[in-house]
This record gives sequence, structure tokens and C-alpha cells, in this order.
Amino acid sequence: MRLTRKTAIVTGGGSGFGAGIVRKFAAEGARVIVADINVAAAQEVCEQIGDTAIACMVDVADAASVNHMAQTALDTWGQVDILVNNAGITHLPTALEDVTEDEFDRVFAVNAKSVYLTARALVPHMKSRATGAILNIASTAGVSPRPRLNWYNASKGWMITATQAMAVELAPNGVRVNALNPVAGDTPLLKSFMGEDTPEIRAKFLSTIPLGRFSTPQDMGNAACFLCSDEASMITGVAMEVDGGRCI
Repeated sequence: MRLTRKTAIVTGGGSGFGAGIVRKFAAEGARVIVADINVAAAQEVCEQIGDTAIACMVDVADAASVNHMAQTALDTWGQVDILVNNAGITHLPTALEDVTEDEFDRVFAVNAKSVYLTARALVPHMKSRATGAILNIASTAGVSPRPRLNWYNASKGWMITATQAMAVELAPNGVRVNALNPVAGDTPLLKSFMGEDTPEIRAKFLSTIPLGRFSTPQDMGNAACFLCSDEASMITGVAMEVDGGRCI
């Protein structure tokens, strides 16, 4: 029970890696706000967990929506110990010059601006308590980019740099900031990364991962739990790869 008496917000918590993180946090004793733009998916996850998880609809690219999420957590639990910025999207595999401006704007709004908005909403609260853990879900794409996912790669590289900058600035306030870099997982985003989901394309992706499998929600939950627990109290500013050796 490494997260007993801790409260957490997990964005994009209704499916994929986010749901895996929510389930692990709850199993380790945390109370969790499951925040997702698909509130029905968030509610389904909460029903599986019980009354220590509460669903909240959020558009992480919208300031008013993020502020409402933060206030819901504070009104419900009285404090926020952990923030996981997991919600993310990609554009389809496309030549970099052919990605539309609307697609570019949406990728950076969800993957980058959201980190700014959640920080603006919750960092003052964490500073006031001189404690807190923020975890940004970046990607191996931010370290070892794949072709034709150029602007997605760039957004995740931004997230890694933001993590390090936040960690340095917030360390004197007792707030730790880390990131996870998963390789592609068998989640709703996988088809978007691949363009189409066929056995041949899956085999091509898997051939780049030395351990020979995709990241799972359970892998992400385990790594997230460690970095957000007191066991990692001396760790800040890292971007931990959960990638089966992809970035070697």
C-alpha cells in the first residue's frame, strides 16, 4: 500500500496506459480522480475500482475545463498529492509537410499545453503544502523519433524538456517532477501510430523492441507507482524509459 492516504489525478484515465495507472494507484491505496474527455470510459474504470475513484470529464487543452478538474479534486479530497499528465494524442503517420495546421495545433494543445494548464491549476496548491509529485507521460518518440510522426515526436520531446525544467524550478518547494517514456502499447493510440493495424505492421514495430513486446498498462502502472511514491523521494527530473530496450 505505497500510496495510502495519497490523492491523485490521472488525465486520460479512462483507457490504455491511464487506466493501468489508475488501477495500480487504487490497488496501492490512493484515492483517484479519473479524468478523461470520454467520461463514460472514466466512469467504467471507476465502477471497477469502487468509491476510492471518481470520474471527471476534462478537456486537457481547455483552461476552464482543467480548472474545474482541479477544483473537483480539491473539493472531493481536500488535497492533491499526485498529478499524472497522461492524456495524449497523435497525428497519423504522414510526411511532416503534409500534417495539417489543425492537426499540429491539436497535438500540441493536448500533449504540451495541457502540462502548462495543469501546472497553473495545481502547482500553487502543491507549493503551499511543500509536497507533491507530478508525472508526465512522454514517449520514446521524444528520445528516438520514428519517421512520419514528426510533430508528435516533437511534442513528446517538449514534454521531456518541460519535465526537467519543472523539476529544477520546483525542487526547492518540495515538488518532484518526472516523466515516463513508454514504447508503443496495445492501446487505442496504437492504430494511429501505425496508420493501420495489420499483423505485418505490428511485426515491424515489435522488431524494434529488444524484449519483443509492447508496453502494457500494467507496466506503466508499476513504473508510475514507484516514481510517485515516497520510495522515489530522491528522484526528480528523470525521463524513465519503459520500452523493452527500444532506445538502446
